[in-house]
Amino acid sequence: MRHAVAARLIAATLIAGAVVAGTVLVATPAHAASRVTVANPEGQAKIDPTYATTLRVSGSGFQSVKGGHGGLYVFFGAVRPGWQPSKGGVTGQDYFYVPDDEAKANQGFQKYVAFPGSDTASSANGGTMTAAGSWSTQVVVPGATFQTYDRDGAVRTVDCRKLTCGVITIGAHGVKSPPNETFTPVTIGAVGGASGAATPTPTGTDGSTADPVETDAPSAPSTAPGEGANPKPGAAKPAALEVDRESAVAGNVLAFSATGLPPGAQVSAVFDDGASGAGPFLAGSDGSLAGIITLPADTGPGTHELRLYGVPEPPTVSFAVQASGTTTDSVEPRAAEEDTRAAWLFAGAAALVLLLAVLRLGVRTWKGKRRAAA
Repeated sequence: MRHAVAARLIAATLIAGAVVAGTVLVATPAHAASRVTVANPEGQAKIDPTYATTLRVSGSGFQSVKGGHGGLYVFFGAVRPGWQPSKGGVTGQDYFYVPDDEAKANQGFQKYVAFPGSDTASSANGGTMTAAGSWSTQVVVPGATFQTYDRDGAVRTVDCRKLTCGVITIGAHGVKSPPNETFTPVTIGAVGGASGAATPTPTGTDGSTADPVETDAPSAPSTAPGEGANPKPGAAKPAALEVDRESAVAGNVLAFSATGLPPGAQVSAVFDDGASGAGPFLAGSDGSLAGIITLPADTGPGTHELRLYGVPEPPTVSFAVQASGTTTDSVEPRAAEEDTRAAWLFAGAAALVLLLAVLRLGVRTWKGKRRAAA
């Protein structure tokens, strides 16, 4: 009799333990492998060597974070082995892309796809990712060659006729996301029925090329900064930089605009001599540009400075920054962590109560049978 009761108690304990294990060890569903498809207007993953090509870029199986900060950047460029930011890769050294400003109405060389419900979704110019990790946008490729910057700020030329170029995706706003880091190569050839196809250098399994990304030594633009093909007489107006002062709060995304820059100039925005940076940004034909930069969450209140590098006389602007202990970047992750912790505690407590109830019932049944036997 005692053995039967003990067996039932052990079985009940195992069931309760299974409930605990099932509560605590439920695995989150794994997302499918990230996939990217690229197609020009003719449905091919090919760009024209001379003229601009618009590519439709679509992705599926990407990691989608509902309400998460940032999302996905979509670039066109070339990569080296180990280029992924999650593996320590950095722009201008391990991967290179066509520069553009981060404004929503940029030239289409770069696109930002936001997470669903992201705090920066209003600045996305590439749409919003679905909860299942799908997205679609368009990227403009200026041709088979483009100029970009290396880590030292020197101008480098990338020639996609001599190496493999393609579409690059990485986590946006400095968020490193390995599942969202992809490289999809394209071929080079006349688009629209003309001849003259070119074959780029083969790549490794990760899309990288062993050849140097920069095909030329550091070079200056074809015209000196501030000079066009037909410079006009008279002194040019000095470059001016301004920021959205109302949004200058620690942890926020700060919008800025510049005027009076050399047309086509590529500049980088730097906050407080390196506390934060963004770019490169490309000035339009009228010498103006607009962009955004994230102010570090630990920025102290007071006067700070933003500067644009890449022109002979970098414009600067000083402005007041307000401290904030409740910025979106710092509160949302903490709130999510607290909600998760609370959920685990509740689940564990519920499982413990169930276990005690089963044990109490078993003991009560055993005592009752002993009294009946007596």
